[in-house]
Amino acid sequence: MLIEEITQEDNFAEGVNDPAIFKAIFLSGGPGSGKSFVAKKLLTGLGMKTINSDDIYEYLAKKQDLNLRDPDAIASPQGQEIRNRAKQITKNKESSHLDGRLGIIIDGTGKDVDKVSQHSAALKSLGYEPMMLFVNTSEEVSQQRNQDRPRVLRREVVSSMWKQVQSNIMKFQQIFGAKDFHVVDNSGGLEDPTRAENFKQVEKSIRAFVTAPVRNRVARKWIQDNS
Repeated sequence: MLIEEITQEDNFAEGVNDPAIFKAIFLSGGPGSGKSFVAKKLLTGLGMKTINSDDIYEYLAKKQDLNLRDPDAIASPQGQEIRNRAKQITKNKESSHLDGRLGIIIDGTGKDVDKVSQHSAALKSLGYEPMMLFVNTSEEVSQQRNQDRPRVLRREVVSSMWKQVQSNIMKFQQIFGAKDFHVVDNSGGLEDPTRAENFKQVEKSIRAFVTAPVRNRVARKWIQDNS
């Protein structure tokens, strides 16, 4: 079942033994950037919990027979009510994972720099080490992929979001630091040697980040207290 129920007790037990404990990866990119493809290629097998309100939104929308191919239906009061419900479920799900300090992947567009910055700071206060994986594409590719997705947004919405996300790249680098901010070009396939090498190097950096020993003093104390 997509919306899983996780007990606090299970989270604590799993958290102490979690190989990705106290690690958080922000996965960002505009609509149609292909984050799902990148996540499958670079984040599979890390044992981290994914936080993604879009997955829950689509699940709830299908249950209520909302036409996700119709931008007007998505923007309707019913669509927005489902969106708000999905956000609340996502928030509860993340809180449950954080109780056990499990490794998490936060999947979002990254259009709101302040929200990402505040989210990262809140995680740091718990002892987490955050990084960002930014999925980049051209606007043309984003528009085409938007038309091919199960959930279609208006062209002007995609264009606005793409421009906003692009303008945030340098700001994200400042928030996470050059060492913990990685960009992959996902405008085309991995048959391009340069793109394939980019993916390979980023994957290596991500795995080194996730498997590195916990250094944060707050995190180390939590592990000691819950072992």
